[in-house]
Amino acid sequence: MNLSPVLIILSILAVITNGLSHKLVVEEGQDVMLPCSPSTKENLEEKLFDWKKDENKDRKEVFFYMEGKYYGNGKSGQDKQFEGRVSHFNDELRNGNASIKIRKTKVSDSGVYTCIFPKLEPPQKFHIELVVEPVFKDRSGENPAASPEPYTRTLHQTQDRALLQCEVRGASPEPKLEWQDSSGKLLHAEETQRPFTEGKYDLTIQINVTKSGEYHCVLKQEGIHHNISAKTFVFISEKVCEDSSVKVLNGWIGWMAFALAVGAVFMAAVLTLCIPALRYRVIDFLSRLKPQRDQIQMNGVKENIAMIARGDGDP
Repeated sequence: MNLSPVLIILSILAVITNGLSHKLVVEEGQDVMLPCSPSTKENLEEKLFDWKKDENKDRKEVFFYMEGKYYGNGKSGQDKQFEGRVSHFNDELRNGNASIKIRKTKVSDSGVYTCIFPKLEPPQKFHIELVVEPVFKDRSGENPAASPEPYTRTLHQTQDRALLQCEVRGASPEPKLEWQDSSGKLLHAEETQRPFTEGKYDLTIQINVTKSGEYHCVLKQEGIHHNISAKTFVFISEKVCEDSSVKVLNGWIGWMAFALAVGAVFMAAVLTLCIPALRYRVIDFLSRLKPQRDQIQMNGVKENIAMIARGDGDP
């Protein structure tokens, strides 16, 4: 079936007017660039383009540019939600780039954005969906339902351990409490109380710790992505460690003393057995030397008598 030239032109205009829909997903707090460029890629420095949010329902003015003037620079009318957070790429205008950048995105920035070139021939319009995914953070200043910082205290402490308690009162939406060490490691805690009165929660948890250090009680409200914490420092007496070291040292000394005692008994036994035998050997050796000594002395006497007889000796 052949289409008339009029229908072909209308189809082309429909595509240009509606544009192509894009979807961008970012985490809350990140910066995001919303791309936009007319199909002609023409120089936009002396042109007009307009960015709006949720054009078909709660319309908000995001960014407006006309011949070098724009929101925050000679133009007014920007929605307060975007004041000071939206900018364009001025050096890229000559290349037909009408993209904008939104800094420090908020969950409320989620929606459908429309980039409009109302005075181009033909006019062009492009749609981009932005989804800002919430992250857990302290929302005390932005959400009245956000619970305040939890209350921590030390209930009981001995030389080797401390009992810590964390509590929150009148929280709504439902809170969740947990204990963490200084590195963020989740610690096992016992929930001791969770009353629910008139739509509000009172929550208490406790934990026993045995090491000195900083501990954090973290409160989370998943319904509003609220996260806030309180910290406390615990000092466990070093005497426990000293006592343990002394016990170990005493144990080593005891074993060494025992070993020395056993060695002394062994040496005494060896000497007791060996010395008599050695004594007998010495006596036997000396007894053998006595006849030889007597013989030597006798030979000496004989030689002296002979020398006298020959007249060789002294008168």
